[in-house]
Amino acid sequence: MSGFKKFLMRGNVIELAVAVVIGAAFTSIVNSFVEDLLTPLISAFGGLPDFKGLTFTVGESVFRYGEFINALISFAIVATVVYFLVVSPYERLSARFRRAEVSTTRECPECRSEVPKAATRCAFCTVQLTPAD
Repeated sequence: MSGFKKFLMRGNVIELAVAVVIGAAFTSIVNSFVEDLLTPLISAFGGLPDFKGLTFTVGESVFRYGEFINALISFAIVATVVYFLVVSPYERLSARFRRAEVSTTRECPECRSEVPKAATRCAFCTVQLTPAD
């Protein structure tokens, strides 16, 4: 039981739980934005009825493609927001950290092998090297 408690108290599990709760709340906000604001606005300018009411019938089956259009719009908004608020800043931040990494090796001028910067002789071709800065 203590292993399960340790698992739950690790930072990743707590962060994931918070992300799921915030994601669910954000999804409901986006759905409301699409259904209550964006779709009626598009309908007003486009002269179309509310997307939610768009259907067609084949036999006894009713296909509600208007609700599918609303879901597509919601997905596009969520994907755009996640990209610009999470993915793009994360990529820029990780690129800064990658640039900050200092290389500990250099290339041997004779055999082109990677050798430590402080090496005075190449371990592969045994050529004499001058220590790098």
